[in-house]
Amino acid sequence: MAEPMMTTWTGEELTAIGGAEELGLATPRRDGTLRPYVTMWVVRTGDELYVRSARGPANGWYVRALRAGAGRIRAGGLEREVSFASAAPDVHPGIDAAYHAKYDRYGPAIVGSVVGEQAREVTVRLLPRV
Repeated sequence: MAEPMMTTWTGEELTAIGGAEELGLATPRRDGTLRPYVTMWVVRTGDELYVRSARGPANGWYVRALRAGAGRIRAGGLEREVSFASAAPDVHPGIDAAYHAKYDRYGPAIVGSVVGEQAREVTVRLLPRV
């Protein structure tokens, strides 16, 4: 994933999106229209927002996100155009901890699909687009 031109998240956006139980993520079709939103978990680590593919690298939304490099999210009452970027290698322990803190009540089998070594390769950092 390329490092796109971007702005930064505002404190309000970080609080609203990072605090939302779920996030909707839509990727564009070839004609530019958006596909239906896919519901997933989102976590905040510092001033960054992350999502992970619970079903690994072959998950449809993840494949399309990598291909498109951008899309649209909605969560916490906000909608934003975003770019998708890779996560830095050193942030994964914090992302794992954020998933555990926010979602452990759903049980280890479910949370286990988005934490640990296997989840690192399918981590997407959400960046607000200009």
